[in-house]
Amino acid sequence: MDLEKRLPQPDPAAADEPGPLRASDADRDRTADILRDALAEGRLTAEEHADRVEGVYRAKTMAELRPLVSDLPAGQEQPRAEFRPGPAPFRPSPGAVPPVADENMVAVFSGCVRKGRWRVARRTHAYAIFGSVELDLSEAIFEQRQVVIKAISIFGSVEVRVPENVSLRGSGAGVLGTFEVDTLDSADQDAPVVFVDGLAVLGSVEARPQRGKIVRDLHQRLRKHLGH
Repeated sequence: MDLEKRLPQPDPAAADEPGPLRASDADRDRTADILRDALAEGRLTAEEHADRVEGVYRAKTMAELRPLVSDLPAGQEQPRAEFRPGPAPFRPSPGAVPPVADENMVAVFSGCVRKGRWRVARRTHAYAIFGSVELDLSEAIFEQRQVVIKAISIFGSVEVRVPENVSLRGSGAGVLGTFEVDTLDSADQDAPVVFVDGLAVLGSVEARPQRGKIVRDLHQRLRKHLGH
């Protein structure tokens, strides 16, 4: 396959640029999407599409990607600047979350677990007294943008897991115990924010992302539930 003969060549003026910009996996995926659409529209033959896709996944720089789509309409569009939302708030917005719990989870000399597909309440209180509470939100359904989990651990443990594409905030204390929250900022401005606060007395409270788990179709799901 001779891509040099088949494809438009880079603008010679690009040689004057300070240095080649490395392409990311997302850049390669976007270019492959343009080629897939061009094949579906009949702008490329199956052989041309196969040749160019091979070039996409061999490309190391943006200069190598541009010629692959420069003769296609979508390839003429200037890439939009990446949106970078500001960090999520560190406290819930006034009135967004009720002061009284919608759900209580209590473990006294026992264990209490909530995981799988379940609807996350606006406010959940978790109490572990000589016991353990596990709240796994990695596959849960979020119907609000702000969720509070108040965790109290006395000679016990409270463990919270969230998907990777939500924001996570924490505020609490440990008294001869540990209170640990891995702060997380979602790239989606509409993503839910999970606030974990409370107290660990001779026990532990831990909240962190569940690697590899995300809320799928996050934007559409929130719009549906919030009536947008």
